[in-house]
Amino acid sequence: MPDGPEATDPHAVITTAALAQTSRKAALMPLDPYLAERLHLLAGITFADLADPDALSRFLEFAQDPTEWAQPDVVIENRDIVGPHGPVPVRTYTPRRPGSAAVLWAHGGGFLGGDLDMPEAHVVAAELAARAEAVVVSVDYRLATDDVHYPVPLDDVCAAWRWLRTELAADADFVALGGASAGAALALATALRDRDEALRPADLLLLAYPFAHFPVPALDSVTAAEMTALPPTMRFSATDIEFMVQNYVGRLTDLPRDALPGAAPLHGLPPVHLLISEYDDLRPSAELLARQLTASQVKVSTHLAAGMPHGHLNRTPALTEVDRSLGFFADALR
Repeated sequence: MPDGPEATDPHAVITTAALAQTSRKAALMPLDPYLAERLHLLAGITFADLADPDALSRFLEFAQDPTEWAQPDVVIENRDIVGPHGPVPVRTYTPRRPGSAAVLWAHGGGFLGGDLDMPEAHVVAAELAARAEAVVVSVDYRLATDDVHYPVPLDDVCAAWRWLRTELAADADFVALGGASAGAALALATALRDRDEALRPADLLLLAYPFAHFPVPALDSVTAAEMTALPPTMRFSATDIEFMVQNYVGRLTDLPRDALPGAAPLHGLPPVHLLISEYDDLRPSAELLARQLTASQVKVSTHLAAGMPHGHLNRTPALTEVDRSLGFFADALR
C-alpha cells in the first residue's frame, strides 16, 4: 500500500510519485473475501487439468460472481473493419445518450487467448459506455498462434484505433485508448506508433494491470510470501511468462521495443490512468511502468485494486473492487 496521506484509503487514486514510494514492508490487504472463501475450488488444479470435466466444473464455479450481471442499456453492434492482415472484428457499445467521448478497448489473454465475449471485453466495454456516456469499441485482434506473431495483433489494434479516430469518432472531443494485461501492452504500443508517426495522439490511456516488460521484475518479498497461498491457475510462473513472450514474438531475445513496450522510450505520451492488481505476479511490471512514465514526464494516475488478483476485470461489478476499478476508468473519461 502507498505511504503518505493516501495510505489511509486503500482505494484512493494515487499519484505515481506516491506509488514510487510504495512500502515494501507494509502488509497487503487480504485477498477479496468472496474469492478467498472459494479458493478451495481451485485446490490442486492446474490449467492442464481443465481437460478433466470435474476440474473444469470447479474452475467455472470459482469464476461465478455472487450475483448475475445486468447489462447496461447500451446499443451493441458487431462489424468488421479493414486491417492490414484482413478484416478485424470490432464490437461497438453506444449509450442511449452518448456524450463526446470515444474509447478503443483491447482485452487481455496473454496475446493468445480472449475474445469479444469475455467479461474483460464485453462487461468492461458495456460498463464504460454506460458510466461515461462514451462510445466504446472493443477490438477482436488476431491472437498469437503457430502462424500469427508480433506485429499482427498490434497491427489489428492500430487499424481499429485509426478507424475509430478517422471514421467512427472523427468529431469526438475526447478519445481514449485502453486495454487490459496483454491488451494494455497493445494499447500502449499503439500510442507509441501514433507518437512516432506524428499522428494526433489519444487524449488518455487506460491501462489495466499491463504486461509491459520482459523479464518481469521480481515481486517484493511481502507480496511474494502472500501469493504462495494462491493456486497455480491464479499465478504466472517464470515459465508461463516466457511461453507468452515466445508465442507472441517468436523469440525471447532482441525483442522489438513495442512488443513489450516498457522497453520503449515513453516520452510524449498522453496522460495515463493505470490500474494495478494487488495479488498479481505482473504487478511489478505495472509499478515499473508507472515509474518509467513519470521519469519520461508523462502524467500518471494509479489505482491499486486492493485484494484483487490479475485479470479481475474478468469479474463483474458484483465485486466491490471490480466496481471501483471500472469507476476509476469511467471517472477519467468523464
